[in-house]
Amino acid sequence: MKTISQLLKEKGQQAWGISPDSKVYEALKLMAEKDVGALLVMDGEKLVGMFSERDYARKVILKNRSSKNINVSEIMSSVVISIPPAIDCEQALALMTVKHIRHLPVLDHETLVGIVSIGDLVKVVIDHEKQVNKALNQYILEHEGLL
Repeated sequence: MKTISQLLKEKGQQAWGISPDSKVYEALKLMAEKDVGALLVMDGEKLVGMFSERDYARKVILKNRSSKNINVSEIMSSVVISIPPAIDCEQALALMTVKHIRHLPVLDHETLVGIVSIGDLVKVVIDHEKQVNKALNQYILEHEGLL
């Protein structure tokens, strides 16, 4: 199974962030512009939170608040679950499933090296399963004398 490091090399290490004192409206505009479902909340080089569509829906819209008057820090998820680049994609997907999250920042010690989404990981797992299936079919055909 592919590691997170390998995945980031393929997909790129681009990660979009915003400062905690930015307005939620600015965060939403950036998310729409970059076509992403979450942003890293960065205080300089330090990861201090995550802001997602889910945070917006549950902490702004459902509470009838205005995104133009609220700072990202007021509604971001401040407990950030992250992963190291050395783990494999299947482990990362399992963590996302257990924790009910859709985005994982990738930290090499304290340094941010990228972010992966559940979509990124599902694609890797599906590709892996296709490769395994192809290899098994090849094996069966060879051992049945059909090749």
